[in-house]
Amino acid sequence: MPSLKAKLQDPARRLTSVVCTIPSATVPQAIAASGVDCVLIDLEHGAVDYGSAHAMIAATAGTDCAPIVRIPENTDAHVKRALDLGAEGICFPLIRDVQDAEWAVRSLRYPPDGTRGFGPFIAQSRWATDIPGYARDVAPQMVCMPLIETVEAVDNIETICAVDGLDVLIVAGFDLSTALGISGQFNHPDYKAAVTRIETAAAAASVPLGTIAMTKAQADAAFAQGYRILAGFDLLWIRARAAELAGWAQG
Repeated sequence: MPSLKAKLQDPARRLTSVVCTIPSATVPQAIAASGVDCVLIDLEHGAVDYGSAHAMIAATAGTDCAPIVRIPENTDAHVKRALDLGAEGICFPLIRDVQDAEWAVRSLRYPPDGTRGFGPFIAQSRWATDIPGYARDVAPQMVCMPLIETVEAVDNIETICAVDGLDVLIVAGFDLSTALGISGQFNHPDYKAAVTRIETAAAAASVPLGTIAMTKAQADAAFAQGYRILAGFDLLWIRARAAELAGWAQG
């Protein structure tokens, strides 16, 4: 049964994730076997399509690793389709205000509490249950994971954090710094001020936070700051290790 929502509700747990941009079931299968808590299957920026996403979700079966899908656009159709492939939740891009956050929560839930259409014909098998069992036991455990990556989201962060049903907010540093006009300048005062405001609002509302960490030092710093879930990138790690290998031949 799904476990990421429960993990996020335990403030003592530190969690890990890998963003999967490579359209191959082999990658999330290996990552899931490694012991990380979540694979984030990226339909927004990667080369993954829905057929690949289904195989990638299925490849996590038999592990305690949650398959979360980052949808390409915030629509009910994309949410419904990803969940019906067996995803354990949705990562929502470009959340800007309280209305966006409230919609995100509703999109994960069946009526009368939400707007999700009913059709877990594939998802029931991913979770080793039947259709009634999926609706009863699995669907209520879907994880709501909005990305905070816009200036508007920072401006509205206090009201966003007040929305009931958010499981974790992800600070998307690359996008947020770009939106602020200081792309990649993570030490810039404007970026630091924005992140501090997000951290303060999330802490006040007891909403877990996540962010990117590509090194152990970055992970240690983020956990010390109170972040609950950290993510790396499959493709960036592969390129970095390949570059390291290429350097070995340089003498």
